[in-house]
Parts: sequence; C-alpha cells; structure tokens
Amino acid sequence: MIAIERLEKHYRVPERAVGLRAAFGSLFHRTYKTVRAVDGVSFSISRGERVGFLGPNGAGKTTTLKILAGLLYPTAGTVSVDGHVPQRREDAFLRKIMLVTGQKQQLLWDLPPSETFELNRAIYDVPRALYRKRLDELVTLLEISELLGRPTRNLSLGERMKCELAAALIHGPEVLFLDEPTLGLDVSMQATIRAFIRRYNEEHGATLILTSHYMDDVAALCPRVVVIDQGRISYDGALEDLVREVRPDKRVVLRVSRPVDARDLVGLGTVVKREPGEIVLQVTPDRLQEVVTRALATLPVTDLTVEAPPLEEVMSELFARGRK
Repeated sequence: MIAIERLEKHYRVPERAVGLRAAFGSLFHRTYKTVRAVDGVSFSISRGERVGFLGPNGAGKTTTLKILAGLLYPTAGTVSVDGHVPQRREDAFLRKIMLVTGQKQQLLWDLPPSETFELNRAIYDVPRALYRKRLDELVTLLEISELLGRPTRNLSLGERMKCELAAALIHGPEVLFLDEPTLGLDVSMQATIRAFIRRYNEEHGATLILTSHYMDDVAALCPRVVVIDQGRISYDGALEDLVREVRPDKRVVLRVSRPVDARDLVGLGTVVKREPGEIVLQVTPDRLQEVVTRALATLPVTDLTVEAPPLEEVMSELFARGRK
C-alpha cells in the first residue's frame, strides 16, 4: 500500500550570528546551511497495517507524512501510495487518503460541524445516500449527535477532535496519516479516540500510520513501529521485539500489606519505587523466577504483577543511543 525508497527531504536555511551588525550584514550577504529533515528513509507498509511512526522532536516524522500526503515534494527518492505518486495530487489519490493532525483543524470555526461535513461531501462528491450512511455510522461510533448543530468555537478540545475525525472520514479514506491525533486530550478522551481509530481500521481495512508522543496510543494501536531519528530509520519491526531489544529487564510490581524495610529488599534487584503500599523492582530475565519466589516467601505481598518497562523509557533509551 505504501512504499518509500531512499527518501530525502533537505532544506536550505539561512543562519547568522546574533546582534545588530550581523543582522545588517545579512541584508547584503547570507550564509546558508542544509538541514536534512529526512535522509535516506526506506520502508513499506501493507494494506490494512497499523504502524507507529516514532521519533523525537525534529526527527522527520511530520515531514515524511506530508510527503506521503503530497503536501511536500521530496528532494530525492521515490514514494508510492497505492500506486500513486503523492506529489502529483491526482483526484483518485486524494480520495484515498486523509491527513489528520492534532495541531490544526479543518472545522469552520463559526459554523457547526455539520456544515463542514456537508462541505466535505461536496468536495469529494460523495453520493447523498452513501454520505448519510457514513455520517450516521460516524455519529454513532463517536457519540457526537448533540454536537452537530453547535458552533465549533463552543466545543471543547475533545469534542472538536471527535468531529475532526468524522469530517476526515466522510469520504471513506483507505489510508490514514494521523499526526498526534490525541494531542492535548484528557485520558478518557484519548481512550475514546484510540478505540474509534482501531475499530475503523478493523472494519474498513484502512491502512494507518500514526505519530504520537503518547506511548499509550502506540501500544494500543500499533503492533509494528518504525523509528526515525535525525532523519534516518533506526528501527523497523514489532513493538514487542523493540522493547525486548532495548530494555530486556522486567518490572516486578509488589503490593504489600505493610511498609517494607529497605534491608528486606537487598538482593531482589533494583528498587525503582518504594512506597508504603507498593514496591517496584527492576529484574533481569534470568533472575525473574528467583526474585518472585523469594518475594512471595519473605515479604507481605498481597498482589504481584510482572510487566515490561514503560514504553516511554524504552523510547528515551533508544533515542539516547542514536545521539551517541
């Protein structure tokens, strides 16, 4: 569905020193440098896949998505989306895709969302009967029936984001480029948006590329992740394999009935957290069984769980390795 081969996007940007003299001198002579936003990226995505596209700020994620959506021209390399070259912006291509960002909106500020939905129907020439069917489905899934007639400016951030998704899906896109779709939303609304995106993917077979700094989004939606850092791919594979590769240690979470002295935890691994009701240990895989057995035998444990390290820590360590 999506194929990228040796993709590059470079920008030539001016730079100068601070101060009035440097500012005046730049009027007559400028010094430029080349910023390699994307530098030789290659990967492919099959139809119906859900892929997380991750990286630190400035890594090239949004630039790549904009190239895939045809908003930017690549400096070099080839890009294909379902057989289309994105920068040609063919009608058939535009009907298949949608780029949704948490930082920008397409809803008309002073008009209700229903007006934007109708406008999108006309732009994409969606037959009236099909439009009504899709809109009814989206309204039900996103629970936005009471929002359709209210001016967009009177909606909360979470309500606007749900309406943004509905507007983006009116024409039934086959490829979704989602750039921080849950940005700024509370935990409950994030879960609602994630559940809706997953259901749309499963029911319609849509291909999904997601960028997000909320690792819960990635864990819930993306079995596969592609990690980009400094414009280059540093990992492409299963999310579970990435966690095992970067942080093979396990977290043993102990809930205890009374406070535990630090001396009682010696030899059980690295203590990540110790509170009156909970203790979190970091343990190597080869010692996991030993530590669990000893903890149950010597500590006032009421509950015990074994977890993988938080995904945020895994990604932070991976990015730190890339900068060395």
